[in-house]
Amino acid sequence: MPENGGQRSRTRPKDTGPPRTGADEKATLRGFLDYLRNSVADKVAGVPEPQVRTGQVPSGTSLLGLLKHLAFVERFYFLGEDAGNWRTTFRPSAEDTADGVLADYRTAVERANQVIDACPDLALPAPQPPRRGQAPSMRWVMVHMIEETGRHAGHADILREQIDGSTGR
Repeated sequence: MPENGGQRSRTRPKDTGPPRTGADEKATLRGFLDYLRNSVADKVAGVPEPQVRTGQVPSGTSLLGLLKHLAFVERFYFLGEDAGNWRTTFRPSAEDTADGVLADYRTAVERANQVIDACPDLALPAPQPPRRGQAPSMRWVMVHMIEETGRHAGHADILREQIDGSTGR
């Protein structure tokens, strides 16, 4: 906790509102997904060790763990990569650094956006890892990723506020 007479400093950056997106469905979905992706990444950026990896809630969830998990989710749904044991995707290793996990997440997002951009019809199936059932549509994956990323963005908001008092998107 920062020294401030025992109080956390309240830093409130300008809150970023939802995006104004393109004219079609894909642009709208991608705009909202990118907005949430950036929100989560911004919550991790600049948080020092060990706070970035320290669990702030009884489940042990940390900012670094959330971001690492979301990189796995991006690769699973958009790139068709198997994630293995989902529970371990929330646990950063001792070798993981905030900068490294952030770079990995941004690379996963960039690659996912290439797949989204190349998809001519959101009704087509998304990439699917081997030995899985029928692939969902790209539309379903995009909506699910908005939900998944939004859920974890809310978690990241709370964790970051507990760390240094900062709020806002």
